[in-house]
Amino acid sequence: MTYAVSEIRSAARPRKKRLSKAAIEPWLYLSPAIVLLVVVLLVPLIIGISYSFRKFSAFKSEYVGLGQYQAMLSDAVLGQALINTLWWTVASLFFQFFLGLGLALLLDKPFYGRRIVQAVVFLPWAVPSFLSGLTWAWLFNPIIGPLPHWLFALGLKAEPTNVLSDPATAMWGPIVANIWFGIPFFAITLLAALKSIPSELHEAAAIDGASPWQRFTKVTLPFLAPTIVITVMLRTIWIATFADLIFVMTEGGPAGSTSTVPVYIYVSAFKSLDKGYASAVAVLLLVLLIAYAIALIAIRRTLVRHV
Repeated sequence: MTYAVSEIRSAARPRKKRLSKAAIEPWLYLSPAIVLLVVVLLVPLIIGISYSFRKFSAFKSEYVGLGQYQAMLSDAVLGQALINTLWWTVASLFFQFFLGLGLALLLDKPFYGRRIVQAVVFLPWAVPSFLSGLTWAWLFNPIIGPLPHWLFALGLKAEPTNVLSDPATAMWGPIVANIWFGIPFFAITLLAALKSIPSELHEAAAIDGASPWQRFTKVTLPFLAPTIVITVMLRTIWIATFADLIFVMTEGGPAGSTSTVPVYIYVSAFKSLDKGYASAVAVLLLVLLIAYAIALIAIRRTLVRHV
């Protein structure tokens, strides 16, 4: 009897050892990525949040608690930057999504020269953002660029002036540049999602007498909906935190008409040298984007259940 119990225990020990090794082994493979995420994301995030509770001067810093957050409540410049960010994000996202969806639907159909069209459509995504900003700033320049003269010839402007120098129209310059820059993202992701839809569904709908519009709304869109939600969420976050194009083209001017929250953070941190206040504004933007992402993820789960 004692010998049998001893045998069972000795057999159980290697099994427990194998189970513990199987539990630890995946974490060993993941450890380089985890260390990288902690060093690159978590540590800077904690440092940035800690900065938001301090007031920095040229040679010292002091703890001010929630003083930086209280200062934001009366900051009219920040309020305007939030409005500009909303306008910049919504306008860019609206045109990027619908133009990208149209291109994805076009490229999903076979036609002569489709590969060449694909290369041209995806080209803007490969261009560095600062180079895109410089190019579009040149295009909007009335002395050396063609766009003001084209707008004047079409009767859209009274004279060929620089769109970027007018506070009423300055934001449209970076928005147009951002639309051109971001269309390939939606075109690529939505085209991949279209390729995953079984062709039998479209054939069955056509046999049942569904029109092209009905096939699009009843077959294509329900399958695209989860992908649309996640791509819209990602692109919204990227646009809302994207300052390169605006800073290269206008530096937030004229008169703050193109100053978004990321531009305001950059100016506060590196020109006004107020790292504490810039960190507090960055934390505000982070909280707003997290709330937005949670809402969209909840919508996506609902859409996935209904597909």
